[in-house]
Amino acid sequence: MAERTVVRQRPAAPGATPSRTGLARALLRTARPRQWVKNTLVVAAPAAAGELFTPRALTQLPLVFALFTACAAAVYLVNDARDAEADRAHPVKRHRPVAAGQVPVPVAYAVGGTLAVIAPATAAWLCPPQAAALLTAYLGLQLAYCVSLKHVLVVDLAVVTTGFLMRAMIGGLALGIPLSRWFLITTGFGALFMVAAKRYSEAVQMAGRAGATRALLTEYTAGYLRFVWQLAAGVAVLGYCLWALEEGGVPSTSLLPWRQLSMVAFILAVLRYAVFADRGTAGEPEDVVLRDRALTLIGVVWLAMYGLAVADW
Repeated sequence: MAERTVVRQRPAAPGATPSRTGLARALLRTARPRQWVKNTLVVAAPAAAGELFTPRALTQLPLVFALFTACAAAVYLVNDARDAEADRAHPVKRHRPVAAGQVPVPVAYAVGGTLAVIAPATAAWLCPPQAAALLTAYLGLQLAYCVSLKHVLVVDLAVVTTGFLMRAMIGGLALGIPLSRWFLITTGFGALFMVAAKRYSEAVQMAGRAGATRALLTEYTAGYLRFVWQLAAGVAVLGYCLWALEEGGVPSTSLLPWRQLSMVAFILAVLRYAVFADRGTAGEPEDVVLRDRALTLIGVVWLAMYGLAVADW
């Protein structure tokens, strides 16, 4: 019987040249498609103002979503190219396409740099000046984070939080919608709550596992990160309640005070999310929300109440 020869494929080694199809897929993975859901925050300000479905919103919001996604992809590519060597020594990050050799470092830099030029240029051409300036500032801030700011205590939390806030602001700037002080306070501190809760969860889960987590995280104490997310949650709830109880505006004509009732759902959502933060299992915000049915249901109820409150305002 003739002997059969079995050829086994080996994973690409750093420096190997992948196929074009494989390279395209690896570049897409490096751009973190799962993280793109965060860019849906661009609809926050128009939704809060009741202008989500105007003709201008239907054209501008998809554009700013795409531009924010391009900027975020540029940052991820540059970040992974810079950290390729360190990621290869990490038990999880070594599977990232750049660290695994599926995307050559020069290619990651080239594609990231191209996106970093094209996105702001397109924004300057097609978006209002304020929105284009905010997008450019976001890109510059995130690239600075990749280079050095992620190694600075407290500043790293502020930069990530500011990124969420900028996403929430750009939709309003693109449509010329004034941004409410309560909107900014609630969104900013709500983002800080989730960012600090994620850092706290990482600190709890990776305690005592050298090399398994980001270096800066070892300089935070779990008690400090707990203080930050608890403080941020309290300020976010206070800001929302002050908005809901604010006097003035057009008198309500609805049978129920949806604006005030939405406080209940908002507070329940924060308290439910805090359960996971306290356990040290609050990872990516989208994963926490989508995997917990109770939190998802509370979120849907809050969205319905908030929508009715905005429509009646």
